[in-house]
Amino acid sequence: MTAPAFGPPLQEMPEEFSSVLCVVAHPDDIEYGTAAAVAKWTEAGKTVTYFLLTRGEAGIDTMAPEEARTVREAEERASAAVVGVTEVDFGNHRDGVVEYGLDLRRDIAREIRRRRPDLVVTGDYGDRFVAGMLNQADHRAVGLATVDAVADAGNRWIFPELVEEGFEPWNVKVLAFAGPSKPTHYVDVSDRVEVAVASLEAHTAYNSALPDTFPKPDALVPMILEMGAQAAQADGVTHALVLDVVNRR
Repeated sequence: MTAPAFGPPLQEMPEEFSSVLCVVAHPDDIEYGTAAAVAKWTEAGKTVTYFLLTRGEAGIDTMAPEEARTVREAEERASAAVVGVTEVDFGNHRDGVVEYGLDLRRDIAREIRRRRPDLVVTGDYGDRFVAGMLNQADHRAVGLATVDAVADAGNRWIFPELVEEGFEPWNVKVLAFAGPSKPTHYVDVSDRVEVAVASLEAHTAYNSALPDTFPKPDALVPMILEMGAQAAQADGVTHALVLDVVNRR
């Protein structure tokens, strides 16, 4: 992984929120860094819930999707529990072929209205991650749909069927993107590295199926968070999750 060029120092993310919804495509998406911040937030008494649009059934080459979906769902629930999250929900979109569109927006808007979070965290929807890595198709679709679903969730005339289902509009205050190429804020997770590693290690079957050359959790997670700290450029911060934060108030 090539280290990115860093711009001006980042702002520390304000924590004037009490509830968070993390919206991602696959089991393990949250565990590559974001889980460190989740651990910090749950320890501070904030409510964090997860919504995954797939069950990651296409993610293990040596395991048939019918088996993998059950295994990976269980691993995600175990992983979430490591960082204090007990509410994990899944959509029914197909792993690897998630399509941006009204169905995806509606599903995410429904979950936002159901959970009523102050902060929504999703993945960056650009074609590149931080450090120039190519972004995967499902990540791009879910990230962009979440942008639109945040607006949809606050408008009763978009997807009026959600009101008929009992989900009244909800206005999200803050939207944040993990893995951005141009971060604006950081979360100091210098003392949450070990729990973040443990959260990724809970994906036992998935990690075991990765190539031997792929970095192990105890090397990869610290490296990602160290790069975040370099971007943050804040005194005393050795590990950080970087985010692109949009205040919607």
